[in-house]
Amino acid sequence: MTRAHANLHANMHANGHSDARANAQAVPLAAAPETAPKLQVAVVGLGQVGRACAEALLASEQLALAGIVRRADTRGVMPAHLQPYPAVTHISELPLARVALVCVPALDVLGVARELLQVRMPVVECASFEDQALREHHAALHLAADKHHVAAVVAAGWEPGVLSVLRGAFEMLIPQGRTHFHRHPGISLHHTAAAARVPGVKDALAGQYRGEHGAPQHLVYVELAPQASLQNVQDAIAADPLFAGESTQVFEVAHVSELEGEDGQGVLLERLGSGNHGPHPTLLLEARLDNIAFTARTMLDAARAIPALPRGAHRYALGM
Repeated sequence: MTRAHANLHANMHANGHSDARANAQAVPLAAAPETAPKLQVAVVGLGQVGRACAEALLASEQLALAGIVRRADTRGVMPAHLQPYPAVTHISELPLARVALVCVPALDVLGVARELLQVRMPVVECASFEDQALREHHAALHLAADKHHVAAVVAAGWEPGVLSVLRGAFEMLIPQGRTHFHRHPGISLHHTAAAARVPGVKDALAGQYRGEHGAPQHLVYVELAPQASLQNVQDAIAADPLFAGESTQVFEVAHVSELEGEDGQGVLLERLGSGNHGPHPTLLLEARLDNIAFTARTMLDAARAIPALPRGAHRYALGM
């Protein structure tokens, strides 16, 4: 290769790398994905449910607290952690709000919700009506929401709300049978002491309620000692004369003391199957909960769904 050819080859090789670097530099970097703006939510009323909703909004990754609507005579009393947020007397003073959570007493919900719907503000409410009263309430809100071309969600609480959904799911899965519902099983000190004496049990708490035909039924919560077997404990409790012949459910918990100190609600929902053929299935939901916190979380779940709902009032459902 001559010197001229070598120089030409070297220059072309160098220029090729230079052009490649230039082209590489010219390719724009992919833009970082934009974070979707949070849906701005107003809380109407600041009682127990309203405060729980406001606090849940502060922790939400999808929703934001636009402000709080309160009566003029209560505006001066605000929890310290909510003071940075606007506290107003009318929803029109919160121009960023796109959904309103109605957290006022049940008898005031319809009037407050209608006022919000008139200014085309979607609403979520959790009024604790049942049966015919709930149907009439739903119908009245549907008329108002449909008239003003806006969406509303009714019964978005623990009860009615999630508990009603769970009850319906139990009845769908076991179409032939009976449903039993109980609140706050009473604590039986005698049965608690007997369960606590069982080998392998570090601590125990026994609740008792009356089932079908008034027969006693027991819910026993046990904190196990190290290396203890739950099955062995269940067998021992079932064999104890105090529990013999009576329906007994045994649940393992991390700390019995936490159950003893709970201020929340206890519920037991049981669906017993019946029929002439095959086994009789049973579904059991035993829960201890803070119904105020559960109601707030349900209302936030409904608020997330509001933008995709057609006009009119909708009964709350999971995944709506």
